Amino acid sequence: MKTIFLLMDSLNRHYLNSYGFDKVKTPNIDRLASRGIVFDSHYAGSLPCMPARRELMTGRLNFLETPWGPVEPWDTCMPVELREQKGTYCHMVTDHYHYFHSGGEAYHTLFDSWELERGQEGDRWHPLVKEPEVPEFKGKNRRAYWVNREFYDREDETQYPTPRCFMRGMEFLENNCREDNWHLHLEVFDPHEPFVCPKKYTDLYGDQWEGGYHFDWPPYQETEEGPEAIEHIRRSYAGVLTMADVWLGKFLDKMDELDLWKDTAVIFTTDHGHLLGEHGYWGKNYMFDYQELAHIPLIICTPETAYCHRRVPALTATMDLMPTIMELHGAQIPPDVHGSSLLPLLDGSEERLRDSVLYGYFGKDINLFDGRYSYCRQPAEGSKLYHHTLMPRSFNDFLSPEQLAKAELGFYIENQKAIPQLRIEAESYRHKNAGESNLIYDIQMDPGQEHPIEDSELENKLAEKMVRLLIKYDAPECQYQRTGLEHLRSL
Repeated sequence: MKTIFLLMDSLNRHYLNSYGFDKVKTPNIDRLASRGIVFDSHYAGSLPCMPARRELMTGRLNFLETPWGPVEPWDTCMPVELREQKGTYCHMVTDHYHYFHSGGEAYHTLFDSWELERGQEGDRWHPLVKEPEVPEFKGKNRRAYWVNREFYDREDETQYPTPRCFMRGMEFLENNCREDNWHLHLEVFDPHEPFVCPKKYTDLYGDQWEGGYHFDWPPYQETEEGPEAIEHIRRSYAGVLTMADVWLGKFLDKMDELDLWKDTAVIFTTDHGHLLGEHGYWGKNYMFDYQELAHIPLIICTPETAYCHRRVPALTATMDLMPTIMELHGAQIPPDVHGSSLLPLLDGSEERLRDSVLYGYFGKDINLFDGRYSYCRQPAEGSKLYHHTLMPRSFNDFLSPEQLAKAELGFYIENQKAIPQLRIEAESYRHKNAGESNLIYDIQMDPGQEHPIEDSELENKLAEKMVRLLIKYDAPECQYQRTGLEHLRSL
C-alpha cells in the first residue's frame, strides 16, 4: 500500500463547493470529492497548528495536557511505528515553517526524509541587514515577511512555497511510483494568512481593493474595518485557495499519468478553519470556537472507493487519521491511541464510531459536539491548570527561567511510558467576549450559532458526556477542577 496525506492549513469548509458552499473555484478538491468519500461531520481536536499536528502524528487528543509545543519523549508517532512495524518509507514535503521553528521540534525528524520549502508568513529566511521597504499597511507585522517579499516576483506563482511543495511532491511520485510501501506527507501552508498570491487569482473574484493601505494579513482581533476591507480579505483568501487548488490539480494529474490510483490511498484535510470576518472576528485562537473553526473538511480516496462519490455522516476527528493510515499499511494500532481507524466507515461495515467529540485550546474552554448540540464549558475565573512536558519550548523560545524554576518533576499524566514529566502551572482563560453561561447551540436548527440555549437539564446531560470523554482521553485532574466538573466523575 502507498498512502498520501494532503494537508492544507486554515481551510474553512464554508468556502468549499464539495460541502455545498459555492464561494471559491476549487475544481480539484471537487475532483477528489467525486472520486472518494466525503466526511460531513469531521472535527478538529487540539488547536491550533502544532497541537493539531501532534494529534495527527500520535492519534491522541493533547490540548488537555499541553499547549503549542514539540513532540514529547513519550509520544508514539505514526512515521516511526510504520517504519518499525512494516518497514514503510515516510517522506515529508512542507512549507509549514513552524516545524523548523521554536516549539516545533522533533516532528520532521520522525520521517525518513524531509523537504522544507521556505518563505511562508514570518519564516526568517532571507538575510537582509537593512530595513526592508514596508508600505502603509494594517494588520499583522513581522519583519521577515517584508524581507521575504523583496526576494520574489509576486506574479510568478512558481516562486511561491505552496506551488513549490506540489512540485516536490510530483518529483517524489516520479521517483518512487514503481516502489511499494511508502507514505508521503504533503502539506502546504496555504490558504493560511498572509493572503497573497498572483493578481490573476484574485482577479477571478473581482478584487479591486483601493482602501489606501496594504492589507493581506488581518490581525487576530475583532473586525474594525469596513465591509470593503472584509470583502477584500475574503476575495484574497479565495485567490490563495484557488492557487493551491490549481497546484493540487497538477499533483492529481501526475497521479493519473503514473497510474497510482490503483494502489494508493489519498487523505485530504486541514488542521482547523479560519474566520474571515464571520461573527465579527478575524483569525482563530482567542474567540469562541465556532463551527467555522472546528468543523473541518475530510476526503478519503482509496482504490476501493474509486468514483463512489459517497458521503459519511458519522462523527470523526483529527485523532482518527493516524490509526487510519496505520491500518491502511497493515500495522497494529498502538494501545495508547485515542482515535479509531476510519476504514470500517469506508467499507460500510460500521455506520458510526462515537456519539460525541471534544475539541479546544489548552487553557481555554473545553468544547463538545454530539451530532446535534455544541457545548462550551468555560473555566472558572482565575483557575489554574498544568502544562505537562519534557520539551519546555514555546512558539518563541524556551519557557522562561521563572516558569521552569517553579516546575515540578513527577508522574502526572497517563500513558507516558514511565517517563516523568515537568508540571508547569498555567493560567486558564475564557474566550473573547465570554458571558457567564456555558454556551449551548442546536447546530441542526441554528447552524450559524446565533441563538444560545438556556436549558439546565440539557446542560447536565452534555456535561456528563463531556466528563465521560475526559476520562476516556486521560484528562489531568486540573481539567475537572477548573471547569467545575469534579462532581460528575463518579457518575
